[in-house]
Amino acid sequence: MLQKKIKKVTTHVLFEMKARGEKIAMLTAYDYSMARILDQAEIDVILVGDSASNVMMGYASTLPITLDDMIYHAKAVRRATKRALVVVDLPFGTYQGNSKEALASAIRLMKEAGAEAVKLEGGHEVLESVNRILSAGIPVMGHLGLLPQSIHKFGTYVVRATDEDEANKLVEDAHLLEEAGCFAIVLEKIPAKLGERVANSIKIPIIGIGAGSKVDGQVLVLHDMLGITQEFSPRFLRRYHNLYQEIFSSVTKYIYDIKTLDFPNEKEQY
Repeated sequence: MLQKKIKKVTTHVLFEMKARGEKIAMLTAYDYSMARILDQAEIDVILVGDSASNVMMGYASTLPITLDDMIYHAKAVRRATKRALVVVDLPFGTYQGNSKEALASAIRLMKEAGAEAVKLEGGHEVLESVNRILSAGIPVMGHLGLLPQSIHKFGTYVVRATDEDEANKLVEDAHLLEEAGCFAIVLEKIPAKLGERVANSIKIPIIGIGAGSKVDGQVLVLHDMLGITQEFSPRFLRRYHNLYQEIFSSVTKYIYDIKTLDFPNEKEQY
């Protein structure tokens, strides 16, 4: 491991990590308790993702979650976090096609939630919004490849940029985001060789989720990685635990102990 002791991760620290070849570790979090664990484990970046729409609110896509919802979750995460860089997703409908609204949305995340950076999906289509947000001094992380907020446009979650035209557009968009001033880009569900091509061609960190091992870091949804969610099993997901079964077993044992008068016992009473 190349990791040196870092008291606080910043956008500049991520840039330095890429320069010295140290991989960046990133996970999502949506509440105080989980974020506190991640931060104490010394995760580099915590993403308050719009995936909260799925794993915290039970929606089928990321589209329904609102800016107020994101602020609620980000506030909790930010209170728990001392070391990690906290990046917050701009949800669907808060930045597309209206750069003034994009800036207003980003400012709310920074002022009300304490976000340290924002993330949004898209390339040249959202460049005006990216530029306006950056003009206010707000750090922006890009997101290319599979764009969950555009699911109704594409109609599928299959691997993106498998043909030459789409791959070239993705590379072009990555350069546009870098030139605009984004500090990093997430690449989701694209061929590994394309992920490597992008990571090698631009100076800012590339964080992959299903983009191969040759990018500058990796991100997963915490609930997927811990096995709390069971329905979602893409190739890029490694489950490090089966918390669903652990929690289910604990709850059923708790119910059994109550029903059989085993809990509370004499030592658990006053």
